[in-house]
Amino acid sequence: MFENKKVIIFDMDGTLLDSVGLWNDTDRYLIETYGQKPAPALEVIGAERDKVTGRFRDADNPYLAYCEYLRRQYGCSISAEKIHAVRYRYAREALIHTVDYKPQADRFIRLLKKAGLTLAIASATKKANLEIYKKLNRKLLLKAPLETYFSLIYGREDALRMKPDPYIYQRVMRELKVTPEDCLVFEDSLAGVTAAKAAGIETAVIYDRYADSDRESINGLADFFFPDFSAAIACWEKETGYL
Repeated sequence: MFENKKVIIFDMDGTLLDSVGLWNDTDRYLIETYGQKPAPALEVIGAERDKVTGRFRDADNPYLAYCEYLRRQYGCSISAEKIHAVRYRYAREALIHTVDYKPQADRFIRLLKKAGLTLAIASATKKANLEIYKKLNRKLLLKAPLETYFSLIYGREDALRMKPDPYIYQRVMRELKVTPEDCLVFEDSLAGVTAAKAAGIETAVIYDRYADSDRESINGLADFFFPDFSAAIACWEKETGYL
C-alpha cells in the first residue's frame, strides 16, 4: 500500500477531522429554524448535501446552490444568501473550539512526515474555514499544526470543479510534479473516493459514520479500508517498520 509512495493526500472534513457532524447539525438547525418541513435524519442531511454540491460542482459557489436547495426543499422563509451567511456564522465557534482530529490522525501525520513523505490536503472546505483550522483551532495547533506538516493545503476556492470531479487531485499532482502512482489518497465520502479514483490515484477510506448511506459504493470503489487511524498506523508499521 505504501510502497513507492512519495505523496500522501488527505481530505479534511470526515477524514482527518471529526467534523461532518458539525455541518449536519448546522444544516438541521437551519431547516428547523427557517423551514416549514421537518428535518430528516442527520445522515440524510449529509447525503443530500454531498449530492447537491456534487450536482452543482461547476457553479461559482456550490454551497450557495446547496442553500438554495435547502430553501426550496424545506420551504425556508429566508433567501439562499441569508441561509449561507447564517450557516457559517452558526458554525464558526465550533470550528474554533470543538472540531478536532479523529483519534490517532495526528500521530499518523507525524509518522508519515518523519519518514520523509510529502503531505498534502485536498479539501472541499472553504479557505476561510481552513484559515481557522490553521491559525485559531488550538486542538489542531497543539497536536499537529497544519502549516507545519502539510506542503500544500488546497480548499474549495483552489478547485475549478468540486469533488467528485478529480480536478483538485490533479492540481495537487501538477503542483508537486508527481504521478498518480506516486500518490495515495485518504478519503471518507463517496464524492471524495470517486474524485481520487478518477484522478487515477490509489485510495484508502477512513470510516466515518456519516457516510454510511453510501457505504457499499464507497467500499466497493476504494482500494483500502480502515475503520480508524489506529488501523492505518498498524498497516504503516507492518509495511515499513517505521514507528
